[in-house]
Order: sequence, then C-alpha cells, then structure tokens
Amino acid sequence: MVSVTETNNRYESDFHDLVITSSGLDSDWLGSLRRDAWSVFQSLGIPTPSRGNERWKYTNLTPLARSEFYLRYDPDGLDLLLGELNSHAPWHKNWVTLVFVDGRYDETLSVLDLPNGLTVGNLGTVNSLGSEVVRQNLGHLAKVESDAFVALNTAFLNDGAFVRVDDDANIELPVHLLFITTDGQRPGVTYPRVLVTAGTNSRFTLIESYVGLGGRQRFTDAVTEIELDSGAHLRHFRMLLENEHTFHIGITRVKQSRDSSFDSLSFSTGPAIGRNDVHTLLDGPGSVSTLQGLYMTTNRQHLDNHISTTHSKPNATSHQYYKGILAGRSRAVFSGRVLVERDAQKTYADQKDLNLCLSRGVEIDTKPSLEIYADDVKCSHGATAGHVDANSIFYLRSRGVDLETARRMVIRGFADEIIEKIELDPLRDYVESITDRLLPLFRFEDAA
Repeated sequence: MVSVTETNNRYESDFHDLVITSSGLDSDWLGSLRRDAWSVFQSLGIPTPSRGNERWKYTNLTPLARSEFYLRYDPDGLDLLLGELNSHAPWHKNWVTLVFVDGRYDETLSVLDLPNGLTVGNLGTVNSLGSEVVRQNLGHLAKVESDAFVALNTAFLNDGAFVRVDDDANIELPVHLLFITTDGQRPGVTYPRVLVTAGTNSRFTLIESYVGLGGRQRFTDAVTEIELDSGAHLRHFRMLLENEHTFHIGITRVKQSRDSSFDSLSFSTGPAIGRNDVHTLLDGPGSVSTLQGLYMTTNRQHLDNHISTTHSKPNATSHQYYKGILAGRSRAVFSGRVLVERDAQKTYADQKDLNLCLSRGVEIDTKPSLEIYADDVKCSHGATAGHVDANSIFYLRSRGVDLETARRMVIRGFADEIIEKIELDPLRDYVESITDRLLPLFRFEDAA
C-alpha cells in the first residue's frame, strides 16, 4: 500500500516539474502565488481523520491520501468529434462552450461564438484577456490558507476558464465549461480552475460539467471563484458526472454585492468519494443566494455536501435545499451552515435536506446548523431521512401499476422536485435521461 508520505512526494515531484516546464501563465505574480500555495499545502497536507477536524468528520480521505496520481503534461488526443459530445455530456450547439481535456483547453472541441458583453477564454492565454482583471481576482475568494485542496489546486494552476460579463449585459446564451477526464497509462490528476466576474446589473447562465470517460481511477481537484457586482444575476448549474472510481473535490466560493442574485443547482452522481463545498458571502443588502442540489449514490459511493452561507449585511436572503437518493451501501453527508453576523439584521434564511434511503446498508449524516448574532432575523432549518412509504406503493399497485413501475415512479417523483427547477430545457432533458438510466440501480427491496 502506498503511504501518505509517498503520495506527498508524488505531488512534490509534479510541482517541481510544472515549475520547470510550464508554458501557460508565466508571470512573477503567478509564480509567487503558486509557491505560496505549495508551501501551504505542504504544511496542511490532505486532511485525514483526526480529533477536532470537524470539516472532515464524516468523510474519510485516507483512500485518496494513499493513492498516487500523476499530472499529465501531454495528454493523448481525445478521439472524439465535436458532434459526439452530446452523448457524453450536456450539450447544445448554441451554447458558448469551453472544453478542457485532462486539464488542458481544447480549442477544436470548443464553441466560441460570443455575444456582445461577454468575454470568455482559457487562463492559459490570460494575457490576451486582460491579465490585470485576473490578477486582482484570482485567489481573492478561494484563499489558499483556508483549505488544503484550494492550496493544491492553486499550486498547479496552469490553465482554466475565465468568464467576464460586462455591466448591464444580458447574455441569453448559456456559458458551458466542460471538463473531461480520460484514461491514461497511469491514474491521473487534474486541477480545473474557474474565475467568473459579473458586472453591475448583468445577467447570464453558467454551466460547469465534470465528465469522466473510461474507468480508470483519477482525482479531480476543482476550484471556482465567482464575484457578482451590484444587481448582477447568475443562474449556475454544476454537473458532477465522473466515474465510480474517481475522487472529486469541488470548491466554489461566491461573493455577492448589493441586490445581486446567485441561483445555483448541483446534480451529482458517480464518484467513489466526492465533495461539493460551496460558500456564498452575502456582502450587500438585498442580495439573494439560492443553493439547491440532487445527489444520487449507490454501491459504496460517498458524497459530501459542505454548504455554507455568511450574511454580513442586512436585508439579505438565503435558501439551502438539497435532496439525496441513497442505495446499496453508499453514504452521503450534508453539512449545512448559515452564519448571520451582528450587523445582518432583517435576514431571512432557511435550510432543508431531505433523503430517501432505499436499503438498510446506506448511511446519511445530515447536520444543518444556524449561527446567529443578530436579533431581528427569520431563520429555520430541518432534515429528514426515511424509507419509501409503503402506502405510496400500495396506492399505485391498487390502481394497476406493476411493482417495478411503482418503485420507479416514487423515486423519480422524489427527484423531480429538484430536476424541474432546471429551467434550461436541454440541460433538464439531459439530467432526466441520466436519472432514468440510473433508476434500475436504485432498488429498495431491503427497505423497511
């Protein structure tokens, strides 16, 4: 078995090779950012079970810490045509799409027909996009000191997606960032990075998709930073669709100014161990944060939703609403937190996590929490976990529905409350097709 020390040595070797061979973001400030991040990662290391490590209390990363992954500098070409992508990932020909294969931007698979007011590109050519904007914002929200995986991602930052929406721009075409991982000769690691800045009173839709092709073990360490100026409105979708041997750590940091709106929905299936770590900072009166998600786990998969919102200004609103469907011997975690600071009067916040447990072997650890220092607020939280209601099955059977169809109807009905919130038709159709394809795996013969 590979030791944790040997794994850290593998990251160190890759880091030194990257510093020597990197031809992407070459600048003094980036080099300094990388080196500082590497120093932080060396001091923190991958978090493994220890007393007092509350953030990782329910997720054991020892399998990740003891696995060796290799950075692929020159990945093999992806034998995939542009027209075939829709069979592997969410896709629409009219979307603005940036495709990254094994951590590198692929111009041949990308679709960049940009409307006025929108700037997108890969961070590897950031000088042509306006390096000062990136320099001012990159690492501003996702601070390397706060998280080992942010530090690791930043240390290996060499490419990624940059999205800028101008003031007063209303971008009707969704922006799709598609990160594809493929099989190599050895288990690979990728470090997707996304930087989004939205101007005053702008509106647009952003889709992040993480898709795995092939079945080899791999590790994805993804970091997204989003800053919304006053009155900006962003619809955000995050699709986690990697294979069952993948380790996926996804970190999203959002800062919202006055009257801005961040409406985010995640759909997660697949990884052996996955984590969706989202924090929104409501830093302006009238700002609204809506975080929703559907996660489906089976076999021995483990999915961790670490969701937090900070209210730092008055008259802001936040919602957290997640649903889980668990089968086999899988495990899920929901750690929800709302912090209301002293000056954030007139805050409205609610949290809810609902779980459907389809067998006796599943486990859900759900912990919604409120931390309130203001006295004029309206906040609530709740969580449930239970088996399928036998009365629902009996009702359907009594009306001539066969048992297998009745099972699927009940499970699909539970999921549809989240799926129907996807207003983007092609994306909703894709999620529905994935859900229908997975339903045969989600059985509840062993449920009480």
